[in-house]
Amino acid sequence: MAYPQQGKRSNSRVIAWCMSGVVGMFAFGFALVPLYDVFCDITGINGKTSGRYEAGASDQVDENRTVTVQFLASNGPGMTWEFRPVVRSVKVHPGEPMTVNFFASNPTDSNMVGQAVPSLSPSEGTLYFHKTECFCFNQQPLEAGESVEMPLVFIVDPELPEHITKLTLSYTLYDQGKPVEVSGPATADTITNNNG
Repeated sequence: MAYPQQGKRSNSRVIAWCMSGVVGMFAFGFALVPLYDVFCDITGINGKTSGRYEAGASDQVDENRTVTVQFLASNGPGMTWEFRPVVRSVKVHPGEPMTVNFFASNPTDSNMVGQAVPSLSPSEGTLYFHKTECFCFNQQPLEAGESVEMPLVFIVDPELPEHITKLTLSYTLYDQGKPVEVSGPATADTITNNNG
């Protein structure tokens, strides 16, 4: 009467394999998000821009070429702030540092925190668009009724392919909730209060 025990062992083995598969798929699902972010950073796919860029003294400005950079701003679901670029577009020489500002205002009667997420098109240009300073690197706390101009400093790489003459940088601003305590300005720029 060894057959029932062999059947129990086989069932246990199958159950163990199935449970291992479930745990493996669950772990793989968690690993996908950071792997996707790394893949996008390396390849520039999906328009994701890279993080902070350290400009070097040897960076050359190509004064024989001009690239148009357009700016767009939108709010994510449920975000009530006014958010827009101060200028809609600029023309830059590759290699030339350029500073532009984005305006944000919290019209609510609550302190809030926002986070801007950038995207660049065409996606091929993401490898050649470098941000040396950006409000998108940090969350932006604003008190009720406050407004701020947030700086973006960028450089278009001189190695940008010749067929790309226009880049569009889009930011989507998301609500990160209410801060426990707003301690100081959102950026080094002057913050003004709409109520006063």
